[in-house]
This record gives sequence, C-alpha cells and structure tokens, in this order.
Amino acid sequence: MLNLHAPTDPDWLAKIDGHWEELLIDHAHCEKKAAGVAMNLIFAYVQDEELCRALSEIVREELEHFNMVLDVLRSRGMKFRRLTPSSYGHRLGELVRKQEPQRAIDRMLVAGLIEARSCERFGLLGEYLRERDPELATFFSGLFESEARHHSTYVRFAKHFADEAAVHARLKELAEQEAAILAQGDPVPRMHS
Repeated sequence: MLNLHAPTDPDWLAKIDGHWEELLIDHAHCEKKAAGVAMNLIFAYVQDEELCRALSEIVREELEHFNMVLDVLRSRGMKFRRLTPSSYGHRLGELVRKQEPQRAIDRMLVAGLIEARSCERFGLLGEYLRERDPELATFFSGLFESEARHHSTYVRFAKHFADEAAVHARLKELAEQEAAILAQGDPVPRMHS
C-alpha cells in the first residue's frame, strides 16, 4: 500500500523517546513543508487542472494539520520555533532528475514516499504512545489515513507523465534509495531521522 522498501527501524522510537517537544515541532515544520511542496507542484504543472485541484486539496489538508500540531504544542506549553531539520528531505530531493517529464515523475514520487514514511511513522507513534500518552497517540493515529491518501494521490498523478510500468519501476528505485537514506541515520531526533 505505501510502497516503502523497508520498515522503520525499531530503534527510531527509542531515539525519539524523551524528545517529544522536538518531534512535535519538527512535525509542524514537516506539515508546513508538505503544503509548500504541493503548492510548488501546482505552479510547476498548472496546465493539468485535475492535478492542480487534487494538489490544492493536499495544500489545504497539510495546512490544517500544521495548525493542529500548533494546537498540540500550545496545549502542552511548547513554543513553535526553528529547528535544524534532518537531512532526509534534502537527500531525497537530490534524487530528482533534472529533465521533464522525468522531473515531474520524480517530484511526485518523492513527495509520495515522504507521505508514505510519515503515514507509517504516525501508525508507529499511535501504537507506541497508546498507554504512555493516549491523547498524543490518538492525534498521530488520526493523521494516518490522510497521509496514506496523499501518498496514493502523488503516485497516481506521476502516471500523468509516464506509463504505469515506468512509474512503478521508478517508484521502486526511489523507495530503495529512501530506505538507504534512512538507514544512514541522522544525529537529531526528527520525524524523518
């Protein structure tokens, strides 16, 4: 369903445990960036009305999620602030090919893989926090479905730029590289570290 090459290493939960404020702040930044990515894709591929309408819905949902995370931060007495991001998104962005239509395919698929990894991790967090922090567990679990839907939307629209076989072959390549990027790790506890 999520087209991930490898599951999250169980050590990730141990790495983030005790760093909930940083994780939530990073999560807010991720939602903001996800809205920006979808908006940038609208500008890049404005000639595709169906794509633009679907992406505008993603922008709306991502900004709604951003505000929801801000509400969680406020309710816990935490302040939203700048954080050093993980290198995950930047390293995935480096995999995007430069020429069209390959660029469009890769941009859609990279965005889709980020959504898939977020979806998987929200599920893990919901389960992990069920007894420790039921309110936060419910919050993360509630985001699972929309992230899965965003993933499938990006994969579906990559097929506007190439046939299904080419898209799935490239998705498999990128998913392998995404798993390798995560396996390299990141020194900071983040949503995608």
